[in-house]
Amino acid sequence: MDYFFFIDLVQGFADGVLFGTTYALIGIGFTLIFGVMHKLNLAYGAASIGGAYVSLIAFLGLGWPPIPTFAISAVGAGVIGYVVYFCCFKFTPVRHPLAALMASVGMLLFIDEVIVHESDGMPQPYPSVMDHAEITLGEIWIRGDLIFVFLMSVVSMGVLLWLLYRTRLGVATRAVSQEATAARLCGINPDRINASTFVITGVLGGVAGAMIGAAVGVLSPLLAVPVTVKGLIVAVIGGLGSIPGAIIAGLMVGAAENIFLVMRGITERDIYVMLLLFVFLVLRPGGLFRSASSQH
Repeated sequence: MDYFFFIDLVQGFADGVLFGTTYALIGIGFTLIFGVMHKLNLAYGAASIGGAYVSLIAFLGLGWPPIPTFAISAVGAGVIGYVVYFCCFKFTPVRHPLAALMASVGMLLFIDEVIVHESDGMPQPYPSVMDHAEITLGEIWIRGDLIFVFLMSVVSMGVLLWLLYRTRLGVATRAVSQEATAARLCGINPDRINASTFVITGVLGGVAGAMIGAAVGVLSPLLAVPVTVKGLIVAVIGGLGSIPGAIIAGLMVGAAENIFLVMRGITERDIYVMLLLFVFLVLRPGGLFRSASSQH
């Protein structure tokens, strides 16, 4: 193997792992909603990017610095997440899961159209942090903005895990995930827990959307569908309902994506990511970590 090609592979792997934490956040959102409600919310990726576009008002219109802008993205995506729950899931019959799925597809298209309309279909600049910094390890250099993205994503995952395993809301959420009827008999309101789950995952997605924009430097109306697809791939590979699986799968997909980019170019990169999903569906259809909730 050519030495410089090997260096490019290592460089691509490092960048991919750092950026893959954003895919992990999106995958966690998909898998958490599925784990609690046993339904897929296909509008989740679009809501995440929508939150980042909401934060553009603070950045471009008000001239806010990056950190408050990222916070607005999280809040905006949380609000959009609740709207998605209220419009697509709250009133759809439990015995008709396809109705909620198709409603979320409609919401995905609606959010995407709103983004395209408000941005005139043009990419918009997005703030970044530590974009001029880098760490050099021999011939490998680590971008400072990707380090920031990695750290913010890891902190967000840590906060989510603390919320799920160290708070009353987390206990109630896990109870509804395991058996909603028994949880109701214990005085837990599943509707409130479901709404809280959409808001929490929305905030998580808003962080991911902001970090994607910060890493790329721009927000594009074309991001909603690819982010949705990558999030679903991560959730399936990790195992629907498994948060550790989503984290590992996100890092795996991010690394694989960049390695395929180096080896085959940008035009074939996504093809091989899809093939990676196909391999998992054939050889390990339950994903890396199949949770108990995914077996219902």
